[in-house]
Amino acid sequence: MSQIEIRLPKMGESVTEATITNWLKNVGDTIQMDEPLVEVATDKVDNELPSEAEGVLVKILFEENDVAQVGDVIAIISTDGSSPIDSPSKLETPVTAIEERVDEAVNATSNYNSTPLDKASTSGKFYSPLVRSIAKKEGVSISELESVSGSGQGGRVTKKDILGYIDDGKVNNISPTRTVTAVKQKTPTSTNNEGGFLANIKEPIVIAGPDDEIIEMDRMRRLIADHMIMSTHVSPHVTSYVEADVTNIVSWRAKVKKGFAEREGENITFTPIIMEAIIKAIKDFPMVNVSVSGNQIIKRNNINIGMATALPSGNLIVPVIKNADRLNLTGLTKSVNKLANSARNNALKPEDIQGGTYTVTNVGTFGNVMGTPIINQPQVAILALGAIRKIPAVIETPDGDFIGIRQKMFLSHSYDHRVVDGALGGRFVKRVAEYLEAFDVNREF
Repeated sequence: MSQIEIRLPKMGESVTEATITNWLKNVGDTIQMDEPLVEVATDKVDNELPSEAEGVLVKILFEENDVAQVGDVIAIISTDGSSPIDSPSKLETPVTAIEERVDEAVNATSNYNSTPLDKASTSGKFYSPLVRSIAKKEGVSISELESVSGSGQGGRVTKKDILGYIDDGKVNNISPTRTVTAVKQKTPTSTNNEGGFLANIKEPIVIAGPDDEIIEMDRMRRLIADHMIMSTHVSPHVTSYVEADVTNIVSWRAKVKKGFAEREGENITFTPIIMEAIIKAIKDFPMVNVSVSGNQIIKRNNINIGMATALPSGNLIVPVIKNADRLNLTGLTKSVNKLANSARNNALKPEDIQGGTYTVTNVGTFGNVMGTPIINQPQVAILALGAIRKIPAVIETPDGDFIGIRQKMFLSHSYDHRVVDGALGGRFVKRVAEYLEAFDVNREF
């Protein structure tokens, strides 16, 4: 029968894998072209994948909670309407091929166990290629796998189950009051380390006390944690701080916000006004709008501003305003509001979070006056906006200095010291402050 392989598509810059969260069709179901087939989740966004063909779903190659790599065949659709039992030998071929590739990869890198783990145990439990490869790499025997409680369909052991077993140091049944001093070795995040100091970084195994509460990280929180660890390992972070007088901006916004809302149907916040100053400074100092690949510096032609946004769950996501330098203040305002609302409503699309070249995060939202933000890889800089506060300040005039009340905020600029030196990083954030302080209070919109 004629078959179409459905592969996991590329869903964003630096996204290499996705978790299968929910199959919307079962084996044997008829599906139309572009009809939703499966829900997947990445470290960036959750998304529905449409079918690339019309026919009958004859094979599902990844169970729910399994992780698939970009390009992996995740399902097979028969385009001539044949049932899944018409040609079983052909249907087994893709699974076998995937398992062989996994086993080859593991055999090439693993020194823990030279004997491949069987697909099924003596008790009849089935273990997916991903689970078997992880178990083999970590030295978990088939008898140990038997003791792992599976949370998948029919009690199947998932990637989350085997990683949880390994992360717990294989001591799930140890009493909470027992003292454990062993540490586990953390896999180095950077592939450029070549067995250097990162390979020796270890983190402690922490045993919860009898009165402690254990909260399992959700998928996005684990991915955020991995991404932050990777960034601090890859980029030597330096942070420069500048205080900016934004009294003119506060006065101007108070004057125009009602008319702006009536005319545009949008509320104007401080974020797009500050973004406008950042864009001007990037044009003045384009070497903060770069990425690093090995020993090469990639200078970005486009200015795509990412804006860190809090989700209802408390996690963060970074939607991107593409070609932000081509937008006026009204356009920036509408883009900021649209992306922020989409993020809060979990309605972001994969393209909404791709291609950022510089990121802004607003720590002032939480009442913080400054912060030390972590760079959003593969970018080389990020700016944190502190809270705007009324403070007494020295005001210089031709007639002398006097004390007055001014609206001020701190700008915290973290940058990758491999390619952004202190002079460039400091001058850039100073230029942002200068643009903010020079804002025309009589400006028309």
